[in-house]
Amino acid sequence: QVQLVESGGGLVQAGGSLRLSCAASGNIFSINVMGWYRQAPGKQRELVATITSGGSTNYKDSVKGRFTISRDNAKNTVYLQMNTLKPEDTAVYYCNARLILLSRNYDYWGQGTQVTVSS
Repeated sequence: QVQLVESGGGLVQAGGSLRLSCAASGNIFSINVMGWYRQAPGKQRELVATITSGGSTNYKDSVKGRFTISRDNAKNTVYLQMNTLKPEDTAVYYCNARLILLSRNYDYWGQGTQVTVSS
């Protein structure tokens, strides 16, 4: 089992910045990939950024150059630095941890944190 606790959401004006944090506990040594997803009202949850245990990153096209995902292994924490925020970035952001065991994926989710970008 993995527990995830997010923090750092809030209200910001367009062009501003926020940093989300996700602290992991539990069976953290089995985590293969961590990432951030978001879900806007009336829309499906979508991938924003991921980072592997080896440090490889992947981003949704619309956030490339604006968002940066990073991890602090000593603190078991993953961050999402969001710069130049746009109103379309408004959503609930969820932290995800994926364990890959015997070719099966096991996903764990945080409770979500609201990000609201005003125009």
